[in-house]
Amino acid sequence: MKGIKTDKSRLRKLVFSEVARLAYEGSAPEAFDDLPYKLVDTTEDPYRETIFLERSLLGERIRACMGMSLRKLDEHTPVSKGLEEAMDSQKYYEPPLIDIIKFACNRCPDKRVYISDGCQGCLEHPCKEVCPKKCITLERRGGRAVIDETQCIKCGRCMQECRFNAIIKQERPCVSVCGMGAIEQDEYGHAEINQDKCVSCGQCLNSCPFAAIVDKSQIYQTVRALVSDTPVYAIIAPSMAGQFGKGLTDEKIRGAFAELGFDDVYEVAVGADLCCIEEAEHFIREVPEELPFMCTSCCPAWSKMAKKEFPEFADCISMAMTPMVLTARLIKQRHPESMIVFVGPCLAKKKEASRRAVKSYVDFVLTYEELDGMFKAKEVDFDAIEDSTPPLRASADAFGFARSGGVAQAVVNHVRRIDPDREVKIVKAEGLDECMKMMRRAAKGEYDGYLLEGMACPGGCIAGAGTMQPVTKSSVNLDLKMKSMPVENSTDTAFAHMLKSLENYPEIMEIDPFEDL
Repeated sequence: MKGIKTDKSRLRKLVFSEVARLAYEGSAPEAFDDLPYKLVDTTEDPYRETIFLERSLLGERIRACMGMSLRKLDEHTPVSKGLEEAMDSQKYYEPPLIDIIKFACNRCPDKRVYISDGCQGCLEHPCKEVCPKKCITLERRGGRAVIDETQCIKCGRCMQECRFNAIIKQERPCVSVCGMGAIEQDEYGHAEINQDKCVSCGQCLNSCPFAAIVDKSQIYQTVRALVSDTPVYAIIAPSMAGQFGKGLTDEKIRGAFAELGFDDVYEVAVGADLCCIEEAEHFIREVPEELPFMCTSCCPAWSKMAKKEFPEFADCISMAMTPMVLTARLIKQRHPESMIVFVGPCLAKKKEASRRAVKSYVDFVLTYEELDGMFKAKEVDFDAIEDSTPPLRASADAFGFARSGGVAQAVVNHVRRIDPDREVKIVKAEGLDECMKMMRRAAKGEYDGYLLEGMACPGGCIAGAGTMQPVTKSSVNLDLKMKSMPVENSTDTAFAHMLKSLENYPEIMEIDPFEDL
């Protein structure tokens, strides 16, 4: 529930901030072993029925926060076991990226049609009459309806006919949002993730009200890099607009990140401009002569789903590098010995950054939630930070990448500028369920000649799993950011010439791509 401070969000922030604090202090592994006890003592009441269970759960969350695997149910080892291995520069995190703490799972009912206490025991009882399996009976006293769940086929006819809305359909929250059907059930009724199907969109993590689903973080590794002698640069996604409230203005971004130890901050929107130009040129050149249609490549969860479920159309996904990778490559050209931290809304970006081809450019990925924990650990006061030059140099269209439909629209706008007579038909989908439907129609030839945009998260990146604000509020903040940009279209970006340089990487450019314009 984005924007609502719940026990779940407070618990996540507490773990993020405490792990960051210990990392900044350079604490010994024993401090992490003591952390579950300390954190339980700071809460008025444990979130679970016993403090012993809560300590165990906190231990697992702390391990995940440091990129380490969850322990087995019968494993009694220190929280910090494996911490040294987690600092291996060749290891991004211990897979899987998203996992389930089994003893935190509530074993929620799945696809259950249930008659609630709202049943009035009416005389008409239409629910009983319309049931095709005749599995609804009436209590002898009061006439309340009862469903034989062993016979129910979950058709929903009874729900439609009940005048009191007393019949409800219950489904596991994590199952209901997984567009890949990756949430399954073990022999004990706990949810488990089929990693072969999962594309790491993170919607299940957001939906679980018991905080049983966790993702691997690199807060610890990032902080240790920040306190080292290695230059560390942050690249921030366009969806960051408004995520940290009114206090973190554009003029305070550089100062706020400096408080955490970053050497500087750059906008991924610069890479979005370049991505837009590349995809537009690919579309003009390849559709429909070489490809029946083209899909955008920015959302890693969507593109992975498309390749996994529709391998025969894998070539239709744009080969343009994502804005994250393009921006990181530009910085590594000028600062080859630096480390790059992508800050954004997306769990799937962690998966993307772990790919061998990307790892040399993007060292770590943090979500806004995780960054917020670091701000809290360092007690950063946004109001006390002096204003400085905002890291804003991209087009409005580039920032539009953060919203569903924004990528396709940016590409269309660029095509119109360079080839006014070219018509570009677009279709977009948000949420993997809808993306799957879009691809099925494309596979049937219904979208030949089209540009297809997919976003795994409903609403786009501004609704990503690592965001903190409601999507409506984020959309308003994004509009304001787009209106403040110096240019409207990617065509007018001052960085277009840099695509040629990227083709010859690692040749060092003669100019700094991020010098103030």
